[in-house]
Amino acid sequence: MPGSRTGGPPVQRAVRRPAVPRPRRENPLRTLHTRARKAWDRPLTAYYLILGGSALITVLGLVMVYSASQITALQMSLPGSYFFRKQLLAAAIGTVLLLAASRMPVKLHRALAYPILAGAVFLMVLVQVPGIGVEVNGNQNWIALGGSFQVQPSEFGKLALVLWGADLLARKQDKRLLGQWKHMLVPLVPAAFMLLGLIMLGGDMGTAIILTAILFGLLWLAGAPTRMFAGVLSVAALLGVVLIRTSPNRMARLACLGATEPQSGPVDCWQAVHGIYALASGGIFGSGLGASVEKWGQLPEAHTDFIFAVTGEELGLAGTLSVLALFAALGYAGIRVAGRTEDPFVRYAAGGVTTWIMAQAVINIGAVLGLLPIAGVPLPLFSYGGSALLPTMFAIGLLIAFAREDPAARMALAMRQPRFGKKRNGGPQRPRRWNTMRRRA
Repeated sequence: MPGSRTGGPPVQRAVRRPAVPRPRRENPLRTLHTRARKAWDRPLTAYYLILGGSALITVLGLVMVYSASQITALQMSLPGSYFFRKQLLAAAIGTVLLLAASRMPVKLHRALAYPILAGAVFLMVLVQVPGIGVEVNGNQNWIALGGSFQVQPSEFGKLALVLWGADLLARKQDKRLLGQWKHMLVPLVPAAFMLLGLIMLGGDMGTAIILTAILFGLLWLAGAPTRMFAGVLSVAALLGVVLIRTSPNRMARLACLGATEPQSGPVDCWQAVHGIYALASGGIFGSGLGASVEKWGQLPEAHTDFIFAVTGEELGLAGTLSVLALFAALGYAGIRVAGRTEDPFVRYAAGGVTTWIMAQAVINIGAVLGLLPIAGVPLPLFSYGGSALLPTMFAIGLLIAFAREDPAARMALAMRQPRFGKKRNGGPQRPRRWNTMRRRA
């Protein structure tokens, strides 16, 4: 090898290596979106959303009931925790009903449809019997159980319509009869109108609206054609207009939409306006738990129909948005359960329960915000009232049972690792995976 010009050893040049392309940096937002989508698509997502969301709403509701009802109880010469203790007792009984409903098989739920419907109709008839029915705030829809305990049978009518309507439509779908309009409407619509008539005899327009929403939800899930759906909706709207125009109380509630002063002309909008005052004074993070001003006699029904206003005043915009997020998660989980099942009864029942809870939440919150007339319906799982809490928690138990019945969820629950990473027989537990099972097209 020839030497260099200086006489020294030859200089060996380094061999150039081919350039290795640098790995592309992943977009952190896209990575986060991908991980969130995978977590959202897991088989047990709906199960945990229903269980966790309903538990958080109930616990937060108990806290707000205690805060919002103290002044009302003291004004009635009762202990400050009077309403809270009654709500806590109802929540304990409701938890038992929820656990029982979540462990029942689907066949037993279907078997309970007719007994619950018959019991609800019987109690709603008893409400109209003089000496048995009790009138509260102008509506006779309560039955006294002795002492300070009362029950509102119309709340159980919602659960009865969901179970009975889902069982009826499921049996007709199995026989392929839903393609005929008479089988889709009869006897579902006449039975729903019977329940609506019994409710309206007591003057409870708010519960009648919720029952109508459940009926429309069932018809929508059953695949009612647009013209049939529009026809039933037109009849219901016409009846609603007649009932509103013939009642001065309902006309006054309608006139309070958008009111900013308590006395808007000849109509007294005290409750609606002070609900807006409570929300407006809360700010971003609220005045603090227990520091509401409106609950000191200014805001009527602060612990029942307008508890969302007290929540906005004490917990602020952050608290109200948290409540809305919990209801949104609960609604999404219910729609997911109804959309991924192959069982028609589960689809109709899950859709009916979701329609019930979401419609009632929208009507209550819309009334507090001044966007809808005050209908007098409680916020599900949140407002004070054992008659509303018990059937709602049983309905949540239905959704939990339906979420557990999904094949992918059942497999995921069976393969969950027990505590300390060991099997029940003492052997080591290996990590396993499962594939998300989507509903077949």
